[in-house]
Amino acid sequence: MKNNWEKKKIGELCKLSQGLAINVKTKHYLVEKSDLPLLRIKDLKNNTVEQYVDPNNYPKNCLVTEKDLIYTRTGQIGLVFTGRFGILHNNSFKIEPDKSLLREYLFLFLQSESFKNQILKLASRTAQPDITHKIFKEQIIFVPPISEQKRIVAILDEAFEGIDRAIANTENNLTNSRELFESYRNSILTQNNKEWKETTLGAEIDLMTGFPFKSSGYTDSDQSIRLLRGDNIVQGALRWDDVKKWPESEINEYLSYQLKEGDVVLAMDRPWVKAGLKHAMISSDDLPCLLVQRTACLRGNKNINNRFLIYLIGSHSFIQHILSNQTGIGVPHISGKQIQSFKFLKPFLSEQNFISDSLDDLRSKSQRLETIYRQKLAALNELKQSILQKAFTGELTADTPNQVRKTAKEGIAA
Repeated sequence: MKNNWEKKKIGELCKLSQGLAINVKTKHYLVEKSDLPLLRIKDLKNNTVEQYVDPNNYPKNCLVTEKDLIYTRTGQIGLVFTGRFGILHNNSFKIEPDKSLLREYLFLFLQSESFKNQILKLASRTAQPDITHKIFKEQIIFVPPISEQKRIVAILDEAFEGIDRAIANTENNLTNSRELFESYRNSILTQNNKEWKETTLGAEIDLMTGFPFKSSGYTDSDQSIRLLRGDNIVQGALRWDDVKKWPESEINEYLSYQLKEGDVVLAMDRPWVKAGLKHAMISSDDLPCLLVQRTACLRGNKNINNRFLIYLIGSHSFIQHILSNQTGIGVPHISGKQIQSFKFLKPFLSEQNFISDSLDDLRSKSQRLETIYRQKLAALNELKQSILQKAFTGELTADTPNQVRKTAKEGIAA
């Protein structure tokens, strides 16, 4: 650290203002439409507006402009935003630095991994972790003279321009890879083939829904069986990191709810989220497991290939069918009858096998590309963090942008 840098607490240099707390029942302060959007974390992330605040009734300290810094303090702690106008929600706070601290310098500092990790260590260990004003104000920042802050910001802006462009290109390639697979799947499953038979899912599968296992019976014993809930199903895969288990000694009572290799499973509560449809195929590694209520198992009969079935369930046509039929406002859900009512054209079994083989091959290639792109994104983000680390420990040099460009040419940021 350079001698002319000062060690300060953030609270010595910044004023913090809490966002607006909304009563979920009365929704005081809210109106149907106004010029003041309510800025929640998801609105800040997605640049959206879903709720509005009464312009004649709101705490003035909750107003943010395009120049203000916003820091998320609960849930998704540590996200930093600027460039929005509206009323800040209580899940974030506004930061106003004094004249000794450039807003741009602070904005970059708050994005550093070292600062975020320190903050997360201090977050409350509750169901909804949060950071208080007091904790945030106590954090240390090393502050160089204004002239040095300007130099650091200029160097970082130049260096990050190239990194951000490379990240955007890589993310675009990742999206294109996924869209290519989805486009091919949709085209092959919806082709107008007169030899294919129009049918419904209900006519081609055995549909099973799960049992309402009581939480009081859950166990952590080694002699237990995993329970498959909707929360365990993601987009084309299963996750067992938050699994509930049932005593193996009681399995004979629930044999009809045992899953088999090749079964297709689908979440019935909130079946579709922004990331996609929550569906998967059961593999041998997932067994044994039992199906829980509000989760469906689709088991193909002798006239339908389960590999073909999983691709059909993940198709645009089925997703649109689900979205147009799901009910419920708080937690959208679908019924077994709605699943069974889906209409589609069914190829002969031999053609189902051919289509499944083709899609397996394309998906494998697509997944390999996605792995490469994710590795590039990780490398780019690591490069960005290493530069931030140097910037706030006084190790940044004027040659940093050139070094980044060199790294890009060598392929890390390609």
